[in-house]
Amino acid sequence: MKNVTITMEDSVADWARLEAARRNTSVSRLVGEMLAEKMRRDGAYERAMREALQFRSIPFERAYLTRDEIYAERLDRFR
Repeated sequence: MKNVTITMEDSVADWARLEAARRNTSVSRLVGEMLAEKMRRDGAYERAMREALQFRSIPFERAYLTRDEIYAERLDRFR
């Protein structure tokens, strides 16, 4: 584990102390857990984005139907 010095506004530090006390942990551990959670979420998002961008649609066996082919059956009824 690495020790890191961070700088934050007084109001943020006060909130962090209260939140850490509420969770019965240290400010250092609280910040570490928050960063680890953000890392997991970002990693999951990036994985999902890569998978979505790699999505390939199912290829059609032949080209799209023409307008005449689509309506051929209906038109044949009236001939």
